Amino acid sequence: MKNKEKRIETAMIHNDEKTGKYDGSLTTPIFQTSTFSFSSAAEGERRFAGEEEGYIYTRLGNPTVRTLENRIATLEGGDRGLAFASGMAAVSAVLIALTKAGDHVLCSNGLYGCTYGLLKMFEEKYAITHDFSYMETEEDVKAKITPDTRCIFIETPINPTMKIIDLAMVARVAKEHGIPVVVDNTFCTPYLQRPLDLGCDIVLHSATKYIGGHGDVIAGLVVGKKEFMDDLAMAQQKDIGGVLSPFDAWLLLRGLKTLHVRMDRHSINALDLAKRLDNHPKVKHVYYPGMEGNEQFNIVEKQMKTGGGVLAFEIEGGKKEAQQFMDRLHLIQIAVSLGDAETLIQHPATMTHAVVPEEKRQEMGITDTLIRLSAGLESVEDIWEDLNQSLEEG
Repeated sequence: MKNKEKRIETAMIHNDEKTGKYDGSLTTPIFQTSTFSFSSAAEGERRFAGEEEGYIYTRLGNPTVRTLENRIATLEGGDRGLAFASGMAAVSAVLIALTKAGDHVLCSNGLYGCTYGLLKMFEEKYAITHDFSYMETEEDVKAKITPDTRCIFIETPINPTMKIIDLAMVARVAKEHGIPVVVDNTFCTPYLQRPLDLGCDIVLHSATKYIGGHGDVIAGLVVGKKEFMDDLAMAQQKDIGGVLSPFDAWLLLRGLKTLHVRMDRHSINALDLAKRLDNHPKVKHVYYPGMEGNEQFNIVEKQMKTGGGVLAFEIEGGKKEAQQFMDRLHLIQIAVSLGDAETLIQHPATMTHAVVPEEKRQEMGITDTLIRLSAGLESVEDIWEDLNQSLEEG
């Protein structure tokens, strides 16, 4: 495959490093060091002056972390990637880089609770305002853009309602106004969706989820154009310091090798469960973008490989009934996060989105009976038997 671009499944596995660079090690080594020595004082001076390539201090760069950053940039089709200590460290770095006091951020009508909390803090401390839009049409987007809008921040699918935003449409409008579009691609990963190919400018991930894939690492990733990413590295990453450790970078590199296989299975299981739940008399509504009949299925077909591994559904009753339903489960684990090998279930209104005021939650579609399920890698029959027995007992 010399001089030929690798297909995404291959690019997830094969190192960007030359074979044998590290004494023939097939796996990227863990450079578990805080600092790097120089051969001379003059070499140290050149590196600090940016006149010579090389490592200085792990907060400024590390070979294991750099391999991960290069890999995610390749997979997302961007110029450069950066790794952060958490998904929220990545979100914070990007929003800090794009805004200043008095600016405005336009968001999809639904965000992860901590992203919402960050924006509220920005508003209270720095008068950086934000608005939400359903972004169903170009007119929806244009109506909320102001002279102070400095970025458009999108989740798609939206957590936890699973609504889809047409990224190409939003990108067209944003370019007319010279506004960068930031996409949280956590639910899809680059295997299912590539926002940069659709005209967006910056893509980020909570790599804790599918990219890690085993529930044993906290991390964030950002990919974008070189000029922006270089500035992000020199200011938000270096000076704020929310960097990823070499060991955690190694875990993510390991996770990436099986990402495509896992995402296929997560998606197959999620679709199967969504169909079964949709036919159950005790389930009011199922929210899964990859199910035919979904009103946004045409957008899914256009920008996603599959509907992904997360679904949401509502049952009859209220908060009490939703929590009792979860408590009757045996195999499925009650836990936040998603993308693990285990099937996880959580109650957004009282867990991941508890920070969002009730009125706003209702507007976002997060009711007291909405339950989010991250389909794991177990036998779908075992997952369904657990769900079904709890529904039948309720």
